Formats: sequence, C-alpha cells, structure tokens
Amino acid sequence: MAGGFLLEIRRGTQSALLVIREAGLPSSAVDVSVAADCLEVRRGESREAAALPAEVRLVPASCRGLLRLPGEGLHLRMRLRRPPPSADLIFTLRESLKPQKNYVFSCQSCGDVIVKDRKFLRVLPLPSENWSALVEEWCCHPDPFARSTLYPQHDDCFLGDTFFLLNSGNESHVPESPMCCSETGHHASQTGPNLKSKENTRVICKRCKTMLGETVSSDTIKYYVTEVTIRPSERSFSPTPRSQFVQSMVAQILVELSSAKSTFRFTVTGDNGKIYILMWLLNSDTLLVESLGSSSSHSVFTLFGDIFMPSSGPVGTWSAVKVLYQPCIKSRNKDIADAWENDIGVHPLKFPSETCMELLLILGLSTASLPPSLRYLNSFQEAGLPQLNAGIGVLGDFEGKRLPEFSPFITVPTVGHMVWS
Repeated sequence: MAGGFLLEIRRGTQSALLVIREAGLPSSAVDVSVAADCLEVRRGESREAAALPAEVRLVPASCRGLLRLPGEGLHLRMRLRRPPPSADLIFTLRESLKPQKNYVFSCQSCGDVIVKDRKFLRVLPLPSENWSALVEEWCCHPDPFARSTLYPQHDDCFLGDTFFLLNSGNESHVPESPMCCSETGHHASQTGPNLKSKENTRVICKRCKTMLGETVSSDTIKYYVTEVTIRPSERSFSPTPRSQFVQSMVAQILVELSSAKSTFRFTVTGDNGKIYILMWLLNSDTLLVESLGSSSSHSVFTLFGDIFMPSSGPVGTWSAVKVLYQPCIKSRNKDIADAWENDIGVHPLKFPSETCMELLLILGLSTASLPPSLRYLNSFQEAGLPQLNAGIGVLGDFEGKRLPEFSPFITVPTVGHMVWS
C-alpha cells in the first residue's frame, strides 16, 4: 500500500481507529475495502492490499465515522471481532531481580560492565520518593525517622521507582575497567563524606562518559534504571537501541505506578532539580498496527522510530502506552508545572537531565508521526511509548500476489465514487 496506514486499537473497548494515509489515496476515484483480516485500496485495474496481524480481526460491517481530512487521509472507526492478547511487560525490576542469583550490571549506552557477578541476599522495595513528607500525617509525636537513612548494607539491593541503590563497599570489577568515576576523575566510592557539590556526586561510565547515577553516601550508589542494564551472569550482553530502551523503561514505570498507586499524572525531573516534562497517562491498553507503505516512505519517521526498520516487513505491531505531555524547558508551562509540583496527586519521576531531554525528543517525534488531527488534546500533546516486549510481526505484502478471499467484505460506499484532489 503506497502511503501506508495506521490502525490504533483499544483492547479494553475492542474498538479501532483506521487512518489510511493520503499518499496511498490517488487523485482519481478510489475504492477502499475493509475485510476482517486485510485492507485493500483499488483504483481502476490496479489494487494494493496489506494483511493485518493474526491477532487482529475487524468487523467490517461496524465501519462508521468516515471522514477525509486534507493532508492526512481517510479516517474511519470500527470494532474488533475479538480483543487482541494483552500486553505482557517483560521487564519488571522488582520481579526480575531475585536474591541468591548472580547478576551483571552494564552501561546501557556502550555495554561496558559496571558490576560483575553480584549476588544479593536481599532485594527490597523502597517507599516512594516523598514518603518522609507524609510522616507528619502518620505520627502524633516527633519524626522517628528524622535521623534514619534507608541505605543498603552489603549484599543488599534497594529498588526505587526510577533507580536502585547498591552498596559499593563489596563490588566486583572487571579487570582494568573500573566501574565508574565521578566528574573529578576519582572512583565514586572514594568521594564519600567529602562530597562538595552536585557535580562531584555524578557517577559516569568510564568508557562512554554517560551519567549512570550518583553517589548518595560514602558507600551507596544510586543507579538510574534508564542508564543500566541488568542480566543474569550466564547471559551475554545484548544491545538495545537507546531510544527503544528509554521508551520501554518509561512506559513500564508509568504502567507500574498507575496500577499500584492509582497515579496518572507525573513530573519528569532531571538530576539538577528542574522539571522537564509534565506527563498524563492516557491509557496502557493500546495496540498500534502500522504499515510503512512503499519504500519511498521509509525516510518518514514512524510511530516505532528506530525499532521499525524496513527489514521488519511492511506491517508492524506494537503495544503502546499513550500519554499526554507538555514540555517545561525554557520556562514553558511554568504555571502548570508549579501547580503540579505542589499537587500531592502528581508523582515525581527523576532521571538524569540528559535522559529527560532524550525523552522529550522521543515524545516530540512520536507526536510528529501522528496525523495532525490526533496530535493535541486541549493544551497537551499526545504521544505513544512502545513497550519493549511486543514484537514486530513480519507479514506478507500482497502486492503482485493472489489476494485472499474477502469474507466478510465491505466497500465503504462514500469512498467508491469520491475524487481525491
């Protein structure tokens, strides 16, 4: 299909929005046919079709809301015959990190080993970032935790929402490849009680100079989950494209927090304390199906970014988390950012400042890939964050091949005689 299409499916409601991009709709009269398992565009004697993934089956008779928007293409809504399988999130730090097992920690950007063959006796979740601010609501006497710190002991791993804490006093290092260093060039565990500035606490990869985390005490290091990969010692390192990793990790965090705490609004804050993004979780049950169309459209950014390459086939599927967001860089949206910062119903997410900028760029590209009519909701921009485990299906292209039988078959009546100009 020359211009390709976008099919946005909601699992919960078994509904779908189909957008056939305008490049695929010639200027002369065209018939668009919707079958249960494929789409077809016919013009005279020529016809182009694309198959849908096996888990997606449409109800053609439910087509409604037919609309053609200049510069976008044809929009119509329909129902699904059955709900697609639920998305299984394969990366859950609390579930995948187990005591009494050996793990290797690596820099996500370059693969350099940070911690080798580390075995934990305890893997424990930390309370939320602002737990101490609520102590006054819990206690009728002076704060009993005022002088207490939640730092891991030897062979402990403490898990936060966007980070984990390790004790640096008993680490295994790769020979001739130290774990990391601070901005001053010293080993992170040596900066301990003499930390004088925020810059001195930054823990960076010695190979690629990416910020991995920060030191929080003389023997405790905080690593951000967006900067480090964790694997069992028996497995080898498998690189993941940076933008794909960041998207999937943020999507995972949003789904976990919304499920556990009924929190749907988030501030994305850098390690410098500045708010970069306001995010509002719209839904987490979206399945996106996208066709790249002809090879001439491969240079156009798609919803899948660097994940969805032409070699993946003409149609790709991806489970996604849909979000609304507002950028807050250069004092943009300062009033609403200040209001959200002081709202107890908004959950803060802290990442390295560089990662916040990466995420903002990813969201912007995702928004730009959507049809213009779907990019905004009130004052917020809309974007999708694909989840890591959902595979990209390689489906056959029916161009030049025998087409399957259409059953049931429906030709959208108002399209058959419409002249596109």
